[in-house]
Amino acid sequence: MLFLLTTAAALWGAGTGLLLPRAAHRLSVHPGRPWNDRCPGGHAITGAFAGWLGRARCPHTGTAPRPCGPYGPGTPAVATLTALICAALAAAAGPRPETAVWLLATPAAVLLALVDRRVHRLPDVLTLPLAAALAVLLALASALPAAAGSWPRSLLGGLALAGGYFLLFLVNPSGMGFGDVKLALSLGLALGWYGWQPLLTGAFAGILYGALYGLALVALRRANRRSAIPLGPFMMGGAFTGLVLGAATAT
Repeated sequence: MLFLLTTAAALWGAGTGLLLPRAAHRLSVHPGRPWNDRCPGGHAITGAFAGWLGRARCPHTGTAPRPCGPYGPGTPAVATLTALICAALAAAAGPRPETAVWLLATPAAVLLALVDRRVHRLPDVLTLPLAAALAVLLALASALPAAAGSWPRSLLGGLALAGGYFLLFLVNPSGMGFGDVKLALSLGLALGWYGWQPLLTGAFAGILYGALYGLALVALRRANRRSAIPLGPFMMGGAFTGLVLGAATAT
């Protein structure tokens, strides 16, 4: 049973991961600018849902300002990463109602990480709906048999983690964007589902991963102490760690 669930989760992750590079390219813009509607070669992006779904590859081979072809994050790498995350979450959580919630949320989380890594931005169009969706879906999961978490504690966890990041934002607004605060709401909702220990583990792991990455860049002389780094991917990496450990030990 667990093998079939993990395999199905990996296939879901791989399939949804194939659709993320084009969306990541379109969303990777700086604040105040419209979403990308052209490939790097200058051709208009078209396709399903107004060009948001489809392969991240320009079919045009004619003259353009820049060469055409694949664009955005590497599709095989993104699909593989999404598949591995989904498989790990399914293996840890098992056949429980909340497993479906984690699998539905994973592609959005990976997309946020891709965009933040490219332009140091976490768009509201993703962070706010993700938080709302998690709150609703976890409420539904809590009403089903075999659920291993607590919905009220999930809500408190979201408020607690978002509040903690909001305080950090007030202390050092130049080192943290308000998008990180909004992302913390979603991550707190997920981590709080399994308890306060997973929440603390995930929060600490995210800060630790970001600090280690920053120190590595400084050591390699690719950045200095004042260089900005995208916190979103490390926050989500920490949340993944806390979520897997919480799911694996939940009863």
